[in-house]
Amino acid sequence: MGFALKGKFFTVSAPERLSDTEFFPTELKEEMPNHKSAEKRMRQNEKRREINRGNRGKLRTGIKKLRAAFEDARELLPTTISLIDKAVQKGVLHRNAAARYKSRLTLRANRSAK
Repeated sequence: MGFALKGKFFTVSAPERLSDTEFFPTELKEEMPNHKSAEKRMRQNEKRREINRGNRGKLRTGIKKLRAAFEDARELLPTTISLIDKAVQKGVLHRNAAARYKSRLTLRANRSAK
């Protein structure tokens, strides 16, 4: 079992025998790719992960602002919908999930306006 972190691939190893009450530390072993193409793919994946994290953070922040704003919900709705549409274009959010978010946020904004 392994995971990637900051452009490096790690595997987690555990001791052979375990008792139910015994706590054991896991060891992280760094594994590097064996081919140039795999190294390049790791670099690309790391860049994409950072970009996606930023875009996802912007989206979540915009949605939280809209949900928190009770009085200004109608004014924040177009900017939040724009953020959602941009997230779909960038591949951060599936289009059906975006439609669901937009529908629910619009309903909530309309209810708060009444």
